Amino acid sequence: MKRLIEAGLMFGNLIHISSPALVERYNRALTHLTGQRTDLSDFHIDIAGYSPEIGDELGDHMYLNQNGVNRQFILLTTQQKTAPLLNVQFSMNRSVLRQFIEQNENQLFALTTRDAVAGELLNSVYSLESPQQLFDIRRIRIEADTTAGTLRQAQALGDKIDQFMGEEDAWFDDVLIAEMITLAKKTGDVTRNPVTLDLMEFSPENYWTAHFGGLYVFRGMDHPAVISRGEKEDLGKLPIKYVFDFNDRNQVAKFLDYNDLVEPIVKARGVDAAAILRQKMDFIVVDVAQDRGIDLTGATRRDIRALARDHAADLPEEFHGLQSLLRWAEAEGSWPKITSDNPAYFYTLRAANHPDRDLVNMLLAELSPKDMRQLFICHKEAFYSAYQGWSETKKGYVVDFLTREYQVDKAGTRAALFGHDAPLEVAEAAPEDDLIERVGPWSALRRGQAEPPRRPEKPRGPWG
Repeated sequence: MKRLIEAGLMFGNLIHISSPALVERYNRALTHLTGQRTDLSDFHIDIAGYSPEIGDELGDHMYLNQNGVNRQFILLTTQQKTAPLLNVQFSMNRSVLRQFIEQNENQLFALTTRDAVAGELLNSVYSLESPQQLFDIRRIRIEADTTAGTLRQAQALGDKIDQFMGEEDAWFDDVLIAEMITLAKKTGDVTRNPVTLDLMEFSPENYWTAHFGGLYVFRGMDHPAVISRGEKEDLGKLPIKYVFDFNDRNQVAKFLDYNDLVEPIVKARGVDAAAILRQKMDFIVVDVAQDRGIDLTGATRRDIRALARDHAADLPEEFHGLQSLLRWAEAEGSWPKITSDNPAYFYTLRAANHPDRDLVNMLLAELSPKDMRQLFICHKEAFYSAYQGWSETKKGYVVDFLTREYQVDKAGTRAALFGHDAPLEVAEAAPEDDLIERVGPWSALRRGQAEPPRRPEKPRGPWG
């Protein structure tokens, strides 16, 4: 993982905390939430306040996310909204935290000038012993306050002000007046500067979770389903009609189609489909080169294509399926029939323009794992897991490629690949030079020239 950190491909864009005042505020919040403290004088934190350095120090990288369900958070600055979320257990958590910070940015800015804000993403489940409990997660409610209880005290002061204004003889209630003065010293004038946070509630219907081997839960669809990375039989009986795993390629393809969740890359408007297909084919060749022990150091695209010619007999079905689609895209061949049984099928798709496009691109990345660029962009956790099993030569090639061709224009690459503005995540900046020594590494973790033939209208019912 050290190579990824050095290239800014892992633990990028974390917030550096080095001020003694901020470190002390963090410790107050950490003690408030967990009863623990850190002896580190500087460290980095993500959007939720989790620090990989502190995780190493405590021997617990889940110290703010016990049981991986109700994630706790520590806010020292509103700048955390641009940071990534590490150790992701639920795909919606980062967007929930970012919306909370943006909705309350002015108030949080004021509060964090004096204290840390600590809180929790609460739902009705405190641990997940079985997959069935995932369906008990209906709402996520945010609970937050400063470590000194500023919001709680401001609410108490507001209540006493209402009491004072509403009672006829309140001017003579010395105890009430004294309590108001004491609270006002801590909160300031809440009548002129109200101290409140919109704590917000969220109702996640469609999400990914790392629990139980990795599950995609699609409850808010016309045809709902759960898609499991592992064997579906291991999940037991779930309170949803359809449960698939990655071996059910036909059913997964129909699920995506019936719910209008995907579109073929070659039919997407404004994309260079041929270039995308060629790159995917190159990635498959790299995978073959790894299996053959071929050194990829400094390999160019010309070198990769030379490898494809030299090892044509070894190229898998995914390569040949994409090659036939490429020939059509360049008007040099007939429209190929690539069904969901073909290993190339999911490589030919991207999410359509809908609210859950990031989640669908995440699923497609796992269903087409040899496309290491999509895996890195759409599913960091799966990428880091796969990276650990690659040969050193493939690791070197992938890091060099992502650094040379992706890091230089992340937004442009995402827009070209996924369209719809593709706001998959905030761009990650390279870490400071000394981050590796103090942080890690840790193990975790062209356009088509003709329209394709129109397919007949399909029935809008459940899949077989």
